[in-house]
Amino acid sequence: MSEASAPLLAHDVVRSFGSGRVVDGFSLTASPGHRIGLIGENGVGKSTLLRLLAGVDEPDAGSVTRPADLGFLHQETPFDSAATIADVLDEALSEVRETLAGLERLSGELAATPEDSPGHTALLDAYGRRLEAAQEQEAWDADRRATIVLEGLGLGGFGLDRPLGSLSGGQRGRLALASLLVRRPSALLLDEPTNHLDDSAAAFVEEQVRGLPGVVVVASHDRAFLDAVCTDLIDLDPAVDGPVRYGGDYTAYQAEKRAERERWERRYAEEQEELEDLRRSIGTTTHRVAPDRGPRDNEKMGYGLRAGRVQSQISRRVRNAARRLGDLERNRTAEPPQPLRFRRAALGGPSAEGTLVSLRDVRVHGRLAVDRLDVSATDRLLVTGGNGAGKSTLLAVLAGRLAADGDVRRRSGVSVGLLTQDTVFDRPDRTVRDTYAQTIGFERAEAVPLSSLGLMSEADLGKQVGRLSVGQRRRLALALLVAHPPELLLLDEPTNHLSPRLCDELEAAMGAGPGAIVLAGHDRWLRRRWQGRELRL
Repeated sequence: MSEASAPLLAHDVVRSFGSGRVVDGFSLTASPGHRIGLIGENGVGKSTLLRLLAGVDEPDAGSVTRPADLGFLHQETPFDSAATIADVLDEALSEVRETLAGLERLSGELAATPEDSPGHTALLDAYGRRLEAAQEQEAWDADRRATIVLEGLGLGGFGLDRPLGSLSGGQRGRLALASLLVRRPSALLLDEPTNHLDDSAAAFVEEQVRGLPGVVVVASHDRAFLDAVCTDLIDLDPAVDGPVRYGGDYTAYQAEKRAERERWERRYAEEQEELEDLRRSIGTTTHRVAPDRGPRDNEKMGYGLRAGRVQSQISRRVRNAARRLGDLERNRTAEPPQPLRFRRAALGGPSAEGTLVSLRDVRVHGRLAVDRLDVSATDRLLVTGGNGAGKSTLLAVLAGRLAADGDVRRRSGVSVGLLTQDTVFDRPDRTVRDTYAQTIGFERAEAVPLSSLGLMSEADLGKQVGRLSVGQRRRLALALLVAHPPELLLLDEPTNHLSPRLCDELEAAMGAGPGAIVLAGHDRWLRRRWQGRELRL
């Protein structure tokens, strides 16, 4: 079996940190040609699992069998800052160049060895194997491929002698990805490969990955990338039977999750209806034929015999119904969690109409220039543009958190909520539960429990806010906005640090409804499906 046709296998892999298991009995069969996406909430073990599959970490139990030629894209690049771009490419192409050099050497030896020589057959076999390896690696095209990949990832204008220490973190990440795409390993593991990529670079990576003949396993929050690349998806979010594998791209995954939800809701509704029928039947039947009811006048002849028989039948039906009721109550289907929705709760007032904020000739020196913008009370506005275009600055101006030159008019008393990229809470010593209640008010917190929003796990409600991860703090900030939506909701890259499932729910929640929403984002999946207005900076 050649390296390109070797599968990647994992069997009952376990990895623990402290007292908790991050990976618990994970198994995988990934054959060449399969491109498998790992999805789930932050903290479910996607990066840990990739490190185990790559051999960077060893499992506490279980086993991993991997092809010898395996490439792994870390979220942190492993290159020394003194190395140059040429050094990185030389390392990526070293195996290809060794294959070509070996092929040339064997070709020379074959030419110098007569066909009837005892060693000719062995040389011919060795040459055939080396030729097959060169074809699998597309070795003759490697240098041209390196140039194309650097151009595709926006690094083509850099000199090959440029040291890595002079590159930004995003550029170093792109170079690490480029080295793997140039190398074309028989198994490729990618951790958030589209981070720091613009649209054209992300589309280029999608095309390159689709063209790889071997195994690809990728952990990503990028729904557009998952949809364009994956043949399978593995949902790592906790489930009764462990991680679930779905065939197809992200669109197929969405369809299957919707069907699963519909089956769950239908099963729950049918079970609730049966429970209610059983309770009503038991109560009604027991009352209608009570054990101590005396005979009516027309029943006195033969009453004892009939009464005993009827009583026995009724008692049996009641017992059977009670037994069924007990079984259902012990093994009842959990109620499906409510998806995210921006709703005006009964505690809030109606939303007004008209314009909430208007900007005229607004300038923030070196950061933002907007000639005219009006945000109405039911607006849905998507703000796009490259890094540094001023998207976050515009949201801060709309929120009244940043002074600007020009004319900014905001309706008196309008309520504004801003989800920033960097979430900081004033009281890091408070628990998640207390922060939620103190911020939105105890009455609102009781009407909309934090646990009902699906943004924070029950285990995290007692944690101090200062001990939460970046993603957890972001979800808490989003929960505060979901629970008590303002008239003007400003969201800065809201899908960052959210699982694809939550991103889908958030996207649906931003549909038509009360209140205005202005969203700044680079999420390609969301932008392609946006139904409202768009402002490009």
